[in-house]
Amino acid sequence: MSLAQLHYTSAPRGGADAPGAGFTAVTPGVSRELRGEAERLLAYEPPRDAPPHPSAAELAAFPTALSHSLLADGSRLLARAVCTGVDHSGRWCAFHAHAVVIPQDAELPGGALPFATWEAPQWASAAPVDGRVVPQASFDAAPAPGGPLGTGALTAFATTRAARLAAFLTAVRELCEGRHARPGAPARLFVVERDSTDVARWLALACATLPRGYARRLTFTTYTRRPGQAPQQIVGVLPADAASLAGRRGQDGASRIFDGTAHGEAGVPPGTTGRLAADPTDTTAAWAATAARVWLSGVPDVFEAAGALPDGRLSAGALACAALTAGVALDAEERAEAAAWARLHARVLDAGVVDRVVTALCETTGERSHAEAAALARLLGALGMTASPATTAALGALVLTLAVRMPSAVPELPVARLTALPVSVKDRLALDLAEELRAGVAGGSGGVADPPTLLRVAGVLGVDCADLLPGVAGRLAAALAADPEGAWGPAVEAVLDEQFELRTELLSALDARAAEDPAAAVRLMAVTALELTGVQALPHLRMCADAPHGGRPAGERVGALHEALRAAGVSPLAEPLVLRTAVRLVWDGALPTASEARQMLDETGSDAHRVAGTWHVLVRSALEAPADDPAAPALAPVLLRCFPDTIGPGPRDALRLLEFAGALEDVRVAAPWVEPALAAREAARRHGPVAPAVLDRLGAALASRLLSRERPDGELYALIHRGDAALLAAYTAAARTDPVAARLRTVPAYAADCFAAWTSLPGATGDWDQARTALLDKVLRPAVRALPAADLAEVERHLEAAGAHRAEEFRAWQRESALSRLGRRLGGLGRRA
Repeated sequence: MSLAQLHYTSAPRGGADAPGAGFTAVTPGVSRELRGEAERLLAYEPPRDAPPHPSAAELAAFPTALSHSLLADGSRLLARAVCTGVDHSGRWCAFHAHAVVIPQDAELPGGALPFATWEAPQWASAAPVDGRVVPQASFDAAPAPGGPLGTGALTAFATTRAARLAAFLTAVRELCEGRHARPGAPARLFVVERDSTDVARWLALACATLPRGYARRLTFTTYTRRPGQAPQQIVGVLPADAASLAGRRGQDGASRIFDGTAHGEAGVPPGTTGRLAADPTDTTAAWAATAARVWLSGVPDVFEAAGALPDGRLSAGALACAALTAGVALDAEERAEAAAWARLHARVLDAGVVDRVVTALCETTGERSHAEAAALARLLGALGMTASPATTAALGALVLTLAVRMPSAVPELPVARLTALPVSVKDRLALDLAEELRAGVAGGSGGVADPPTLLRVAGVLGVDCADLLPGVAGRLAAALAADPEGAWGPAVEAVLDEQFELRTELLSALDARAAEDPAAAVRLMAVTALELTGVQALPHLRMCADAPHGGRPAGERVGALHEALRAAGVSPLAEPLVLRTAVRLVWDGALPTASEARQMLDETGSDAHRVAGTWHVLVRSALEAPADDPAAPALAPVLLRCFPDTIGPGPRDALRLLEFAGALEDVRVAAPWVEPALAAREAARRHGPVAPAVLDRLGAALASRLLSRERPDGELYALIHRGDAALLAAYTAAARTDPVAARLRTVPAYAADCFAAWTSLPGATGDWDQARTALLDKVLRPAVRALPAADLAEVERHLEAAGAHRAEEFRAWQRESALSRLGRRLGGLGRRA
């Protein structure tokens, strides 16, 4: 196939004093549109600091512009432009550009890649003499071994740019894959070098690393005076022109600058280069780092070898495997990529490839990372019959050693594969690692994360650790109770399946902890795969595994308690502590109601509660029950009878006070009331604060008795003389209730009785005077004012029966009320006047 060609040369245009350029030879059939588009790509401007009359040596140092550009119709323009001296005027640079048009989806004749035509002899530096284009059937594009793009030159160049090579390869790969595949990928790369040949070397490094399809489509120019206007993906820039790019990120915000002339780690301004760091699952950075090591080792044939493997040369793992087998030294991250890739393809790779990769991984010296250790363990588990026994044994020995040295890195230990290792290998490892292994099981710096894996290794190697199991179980139980999600993992699950003795110790430790903290045990059983199989009783753990028992409404909670006890599998009489666990599970820190406490006591018996310590809950249920709970006073004597020697003096006196309050409520206790109530209250207070609900109930019950007509007068007088503020407040509050107000308005005898009571003993105490004045004015007066005349007369008759002075006091009190109302009305009229 012969490609269309264009020769574009500087020539006078419009006059002898004006510079210009034009086509001097073009293959027939090239459209005017293509020529117009090519003209904008072929113009050449000399460097800013170019001498006006360059010598031959200076002319040879001018940059060469090798460019590969995408045209509007999908074809591509490959061109080389060089400075040829000065034009006929002696004032302007003369140049010649030679270009070929590569049709869409086609390649150069002979299959050469665009970058490789840097030294191709087919490029012309002058226009054809007769203006006729000579057809070219192929490009001789193989770099000369000793040339600027030969392997030796590229290796030497890569060494001088080692600090920024991996970042450059990452950016070029992102560029080729496009922003649709990689959001945030660059749209353009600017490569700053003093020599355009070095830009060509950057291109050679990238294109030799990437797949052929990427390299064939990559557009570039090795030199331009106006980099900001260049349409290619990779643009070579001289340092003098790089200043125009300062702060530039491209119009789409995705340009990057690589300055090969700068010093430092990356040789670029902060923020202008870097790896893909957003997605930790993206292996592009590891691929680029491995590719850089390949170049620095001078073995670019590795890229071809990687291309022949599954996933190809863009796979970080395939490239790392090819590099390892070629003797390239990789770091731990890159070796982990190789092991992970080999695991995925172990069963389809040639046995020789597997052996070489595994051997290289095992023979590597230097520090191993956790990621590498985990990858090696998974690789061992995936090895089939493709690997030789010697290879498997070497990898198994390495995995076991790493499992002892960094156990948290290999939770997925392939025990079945390791058990099948030769006995001689395991015996040697047991001898070498036994002391270190037992020290780790005993509780080294790894905490509870390490012993499960170490115990699995001990099982494989036959190292006896039976004496260490109780300690391991205790620490593991504590960790599981505190943070089940963090402490449970594949290694724990596996070691419990493999080692019955550890499982037995751990379940016993967890059952003991469940008795102390059922909520933690419920969480543990809910978020882990721990199963309660076997013959162990484990009553507390079984109750927690059978949860939820809590969250039931009050009417169902005692039934839930019995469900929990049935799940335990043992009777509270045989194991009383299960009752405490069941109560904690069902009520979850809340208190049973008084009626629930009575039902529990009746159905379970006092002995189990006494031993389990749940009698405290029953006592609190009675003492802290709401003041209007009718079951609480009835529970108090039952508790006193069931736990006579268990309940302490303070709760005992409080229960007696509660029982007395209930008797007052039910009118089951004869007078005197006030003095016994005060005595019982003081007895209870001697041992500490009394539950407010009990005191409220006592005050309300006593007030109810004192507000009844059946009270002995001496009881009210006792209250008045004692002047107890709390009881007086309770009495006043009860008198202000709606039932008392309704009775005052409907029962004249009751109104008379209350008037007599509330006018008694004026001046006895300040608290009583304040209370009775409020009751007369705020409670009795509104009720009396609403009485009809007949009822009012009846109130006076009842007071006369109690004494003539009582009736006179009542009439005087009424007149006082009337005068007060008249005064308020007259005062209002005066203010209005």
